[in-house]
Amino acid sequence: MNDQELKQVWLSEENASFTGWDFSRLDGRMTVEELPWDYRKWINRYLKPEDKLLDLGTGGGEFLMTLHHPCLNTTVTEAWPPNIALCQSTLSPLGITVLPVPAVHSYDVLPSADHSFDIVICRHEEYNISEVKRILKPGGVFITQQVGGTNNALLSRRFFPDYNSLMPDFNLENEKAKFRAEGFEIVFQDEFFAVSEFFDVGAIVYFAKIIEWEFPDFSVEKCLNVLYELEEEIKAKGSVESSEHRFILVVKNKG
Repeated sequence: MNDQELKQVWLSEENASFTGWDFSRLDGRMTVEELPWDYRKWINRYLKPEDKLLDLGTGGGEFLMTLHHPCLNTTVTEAWPPNIALCQSTLSPLGITVLPVPAVHSYDVLPSADHSFDIVICRHEEYNISEVKRILKPGGVFITQQVGGTNNALLSRRFFPDYNSLMPDFNLENEKAKFRAEGFEIVFQDEFFAVSEFFDVGAIVYFAKIIEWEFPDFSVEKCLNVLYELEEEIKAKGSVESSEHRFILVVKNKG
């Protein structure tokens, strides 16, 4: 394809729809190195059918539903309006409690009573440690897998050399210290920097438009020259690499 044809392909990726937290459009077009832990296994280690479960920032409930937890014992929060509507149309009819939260500072005050939940899970969503402690029962468990502060910085700086993370100090070491200060017991912890690879520039465009906080002010028009450079890199090397920053914490509320 010539440059104009490539640009049209990339514009179609930029304008592609995105719902829930579903990245299936990138299947076969992007890979991420496997994490050394299994978030699901840690949940299954503690979660019992009778437990009251809260999933913070459930997206469209895609991961939650794979846990097959009894719906009447399940509550979710969500802040993004399209996903709130999706959860209300798909999860609420099943008996799952859907709690919309404000998009800004969405987890500073959770709409739940004290000691409401046996387990709170949180994958790639913000949390407020004191609120987590308040809503967890004594002995309850909080399991979170987080996107660290240096996530995708390698790729972001290809487009914006002066890019700085919104949370550069968000990492395992700092977060576990905060949990200990709130009286939590650290059950498990780990951190990893996974290599990610993109096999076509359109996949990068689609990804960057969704993860807008890591690619601020990104657009095909504004970043066209860099996109052409990445196209040549993929032709020469087969892929463009980045690095994903992840950490996990499993903590217990000591009451």
